[in-house]
Amino acid sequence: MNNDNIIIRLARPDEAEHVAKLIMTAMTEECCLWFCGKDHDIGDFHKVMTELVKQEDSQYSFLNTLCAVDSHDNIVGILTSYDGGRLHELRQRFIEAAKMAWGIDHSNIPDETGPGELYLDSLAVEPSSRGKGIASKLIEASVDKARKMGLPFTGLLVDTSNPRAEALYTRLGFRVEGTNQWGGHPMRHMVKLTSNR
Repeated sequence: MNNDNIIIRLARPDEAEHVAKLIMTAMTEECCLWFCGKDHDIGDFHKVMTELVKQEDSQYSFLNTLCAVDSHDNIVGILTSYDGGRLHELRQRFIEAAKMAWGIDHSNIPDETGPGELYLDSLAVEPSSRGKGIASKLIEASVDKARKMGLPFTGLLVDTSNPRAEALYTRLGFRVEGTNQWGGHPMRHMVKLTSNR
């Protein structure tokens, strides 16, 4: 499979289980378990995420998720992104689901984005499809999405312990703007100016 055979399209509700799995790959199992607490396992987290992907007004919604698919329409990667100005509104579904499913209140999570930025929340590529430019293709499609939405920046958080990912983002024109905490991990906030071609 080469990059030329990859098509970028919007996710569908019937793909929620697979999309949720890939979002969790982006989050890392450690972060997922941190969010659901010691009394719950990764399967419990997956159930909640699957429901959030199916919803239209969640930050993890299928409507916010671009899929990279191969010539057989199999998902080989995803990138979930949304207008940072809508973070609190979109995050509300996660906060409600966490309270109901795990009895944990995450309403005090630090903001990872803000107005004027298309926030790249979750990027993951299937292990068998890595190293083929799929992540770059998804990021480029998302920067184009930001441009069409009229948002001046595209931004993301990268774990400070993931220099490989940071190198990819730097190569694609992102620069470090500051630091943050997310899922119990120190992060770097990186942004790219979204300019018209």
